[in-house]
Amino acid sequence: MNKIPFAAILLALTLISCGPRPKAHLSDEALLDTVERYTIKYFTDFADPATGLARERNNDRNGNIVTIGGSGFGMMAVIAGAERDYYPMTEGISRVGKMVESLERLERFHGAWAHWYDADTGKPFSFSQFDDGGDLVETAFMVQGLLTARQWLKDKDSDLSERCDRLWKDVEWDWYTRGTDSLYWHWSKNYGWKMNHRIKGYDETLITYVLAASSPTHPIRPEVYEACYKKSDYYYNGKEYYGIKLPLGMELGGPLFFCHYSFLGLDPRILRDEYTDYFERNKAHTLIHRAYAIDNPKGHKGYGADLWGFTSSDDPDVGYSSHHPGTDADNGTVSPTAAISSIVYTPEGSMQVIRNLYYNTEMFGPYGFYDAYNPSREPAVIDHYLAIDQGPEAVMIENYRTGLLWNLFMTSPEIAPGLEKLGFRSE
Repeated sequence: MNKIPFAAILLALTLISCGPRPKAHLSDEALLDTVERYTIKYFTDFADPATGLARERNNDRNGNIVTIGGSGFGMMAVIAGAERDYYPMTEGISRVGKMVESLERLERFHGAWAHWYDADTGKPFSFSQFDDGGDLVETAFMVQGLLTARQWLKDKDSDLSERCDRLWKDVEWDWYTRGTDSLYWHWSKNYGWKMNHRIKGYDETLITYVLAASSPTHPIRPEVYEACYKKSDYYYNGKEYYGIKLPLGMELGGPLFFCHYSFLGLDPRILRDEYTDYFERNKAHTLIHRAYAIDNPKGHKGYGADLWGFTSSDDPDVGYSSHHPGTDADNGTVSPTAAISSIVYTPEGSMQVIRNLYYNTEMFGPYGFYDAYNPSREPAVIDHYLAIDQGPEAVMIENYRTGLLWNLFMTSPEIAPGLEKLGFRSE
């Protein structure tokens, strides 16, 4: 029998007796770089190797499922990684190229992609019973990434840049109005318009209207935005929460991904309309979440200035759920993506959460922070990863550091006229 070296035994005993090794202290800049670098690995190391697209999650019971919206976020993250020399520029271009090739090959529905696809078969995978066809909102998240990539690639790979452009121009945004003053989320070859889901705000879907109005090939009329998106019970707000006024959105603002998904490329710093300054609106929403955690009306363990941020993520009780304030879904679960992706709005408040989670918990894993943390439960760490949570973290950290993705997307010549068409001022 082979003997185990004494040094190896000693090392094992030392690790067992000492428990987890303490993390070396990093400057805030080095810590941010570490978080961004590791989070981007979800879209490189963990991407589906055949398609290059982002897997929906790391613990998927449905098989090898890739997500269109999450892949749009991931495309932007891959660009950030290449620009930071986390890997060679040629590798970043190649990864975007593989995603574009897959997007060209996948079945589309009047130019729109489905929410999910089975990467092994290439066929759409039903998100829900009647949702097996075009998903216009997920498509918008992907197109936000494609336009960012198109601009990035112009002086690097003109052919690939033009292919991104063709995919954008193929989306039939106007067809999804059904000839009415409404924009509809879903269409299926098998079920038609059965879901009958009008896209109304204020929520994460703003980018859908911006792109639909900006399209050079299939634009919607501005009346659609006025008559559909703004006509909901939770568009206007105007109330104060913890002394912070919220001009748009539901009670207490809703989940924080409302501040992230549409604004990964669309720059809130220069976006205004007659109702609000969108950077200030999103900052207010974020600060309300922080104030709620400090107030902690339900008495959840750990909530405070260094543990806040509530959005849709996995949790220990019901799986995937929204955890936003003022609802029964607030069950003590904090989702790191909420505060981290808000770093552009609340730099120091977000860094408090990052430092706490990095140094004081076991939340940091191979692809950055795990999906959720609930210190009232055992185990407290919900050690899953989801593309739609990892993507905004990487992209918004980069936007905070350099504005890279905002600057690329906003150079798209179609966007400023589209925004003006809807009554926005970008200045």
